[in-house]
Parts: sequence; C-alpha cells; structure tokens
Amino acid sequence: MPSSNPLPLTVAPPSHNSLARQGWRRLRRDRIGFGSLCIVALYLLLAMAAWSGLLARHWQDEVAKPFAPPTLFANLGPQHVELNAADIDAANQRRRAAAGSDSSAATGLDASEDPLAADMAAAQQQAAQYHSEEAPKADTLPLGADQRGRDIRQKVLQGTATSLLVGLSGALLALTIGTVLGALSGYFGGLLDDLLMWGYSVFTSVPDMLLLLAFAAVSGRGIGTVVVVMALTSWTGSYRLMRAEFLKHKSREYVRAADAIGASHGRRMFHHILPNVSHLLLVQFSMLTVALIKYEAILSFLGFGVGITQVSLGAMLAEAPAELLQGYWWQMLTVTVVMSVLVTAFSLLTDSLRDALDPKVK
Repeated sequence: MPSSNPLPLTVAPPSHNSLARQGWRRLRRDRIGFGSLCIVALYLLLAMAAWSGLLARHWQDEVAKPFAPPTLFANLGPQHVELNAADIDAANQRRRAAAGSDSSAATGLDASEDPLAADMAAAQQQAAQYHSEEAPKADTLPLGADQRGRDIRQKVLQGTATSLLVGLSGALLALTIGTVLGALSGYFGGLLDDLLMWGYSVFTSVPDMLLLLAFAAVSGRGIGTVVVVMALTSWTGSYRLMRAEFLKHKSREYVRAADAIGASHGRRMFHHILPNVSHLLLVQFSMLTVALIKYEAILSFLGFGVGITQVSLGAMLAEAPAELLQGYWWQMLTVTVVMSVLVTAFSLLTDSLRDALDPKVK
C-alpha cells in the first residue's frame, strides 16, 4: 500500500552565474582570445622566473666573442678579422722591440747608459708573471651575442621581465590614481569635480609623449622612476572613464538602497559601485599595460629609460641601429619578434576581454 506521506522534494541550489563566470566561459569559447591569454601567461611565467633569478641570472657575462652570430646562421653574418689576446700581445712585443732598437738612435743612449732600462726590464718580467689566460669564448650562440659577447637569449629574457615589470606596475599605479580621482569627481561633483576636471584638462592639453619626456628628463633614469613617471602621465584615461561611470551609477536604485540603510559614502563608492565597474577596470588595465610597454621602449631608446646597469626591450632596441650599420642584425630581429608577439597578444586579449565582460553580450 503506498504511503500517504509524499517524499519531500529536494530543490537544487541555484547556480552562481556571476559576470566573471559568464565572462570566463565566453573567453574560453573565443579561440583567439584564449590563445592570447595563454601567450600572455607564458610571458608572465618567464618574467617571474627572471625576477626570481631562475632564468637569465648571468645575462651580463661575456660568454662569447663580440657579435657572435646565431648558431643556425653562422655564415650569414659579416666576416671580419678579429684579434685575440695573443695577437695583441705579439703586436705589443714587436712594438716594444722596435721602440727599444730605435731608442738609442733617438736619444743617443744605449741600453747600458739608459737609467730606466733596468727598471723597465724588471717591470716586464713581473708583468709576465701575472699574465692570466682568458677563458675560451663561444664562436656562436643560439640567438647570437651583442658587442660585448653577452648572450642575447638571456638578455631578451631579462629585458622582457623588466619591460613587463614597468608596464604592469605603471598600469596598476595609473589605474589606482585614475580610479580614486574619478570616483571622487563623479560621486561628489560640485567644486571638487571642477578642480579635478581642471587638472585633467591641464594634463590632456599637453601631448602625451612631450609630457612623458619632460617628466623623465627631470626625474632621471631607473625602473622606479620610469614607473612613477608613466603612471603620472597615464592616469587621465582611467579618470575620465571612472568619472562617467560613477556619475551614472550614483543615482541607481541599489546605491539609493545602500544610502537608505545608512551606508557611508566610502562604502557606497568602493563596496557597491566599484564592483559593478570592475570589468571596465580590467580592460583598462590591459590597455594601459600595452601602452606603457611601448612607452618604456621609446624612453629607453631615447636614453631616458632604465639605468645603464639594467636591460629592457627598449634598451636593446637602442643598441640595434649601431649594430645594423655594421651588419649585425640578430639582436634587432630577436627583440622585434619578442616585443611584437607580446604587444599583439596583449592587444588581442584586451579586445576579447572587452567582449567577454560586456554584460550586454549574451
């Protein structure tokens, strides 16, 4: 006999379908966007390995002959006669012997009458005792060598890490400045909005590159200086975007409800409004990173970038013109390919993120 008490129905909990989860599903379906994400992640892994010292620790070591060609293209580089240490020592000895034979004719003194002859002979004998043999240097390297014989493969890894560090740190700092100022301007309005808009107008009235070079010339060189300079000149786009978003969202129903329950201005701004515009900040961060990587290359190429003891993609590009004039093309080619792939992947990822995180896209 069937029971009169029906079994209780179990209701499955609703699945959490947030904007981030929807955006991740759209991004995975986008082959170009997902492939760009994998390339950017690979660059970041290599950069973190270089930052931690696991890769490219010895990029400053002179492990090869100057301008050693790539291994696969060893016969395509310019052929020059290079003098080694033994050739230079032999030439110096011949020059000293010739000078010694001519010294008597020039001064009218022979070796027995020269008061410095004994001291010079003793000095030469002591110098021979301290002569050290140089370690053998490679004739070729996988990606070639620069003027000082440094491995371009290690240099480009360290340079990529430096450029990514500058781009990511500068973009994060610029985004923070622009978000805070834009939130204050759009939320409160009034006199504060007028003052901030005046500062925004002053910064945008000067060309970006001219303002960047002016700050860099005053501040000097170095990674920290480049990050601060680029952040101080790149916050205007984030400020304009966040000001417009906070002006739009401050009159929405959920913000009014938060006001009705006694939420403070700071909580309404950064706990309620900011999460609803975070997808725009992510896209803006990607765009700023691409722009600042290119700006760093320009600054280093012009001599206002990283220090002379540091290396970046821009600093390597600055060495390329003099090398190309002599026929050494491998450093220029390596840096161009690495930077092109990085910037292209970041740009494509930015477009895919914009489409994936747009709530209007179904």
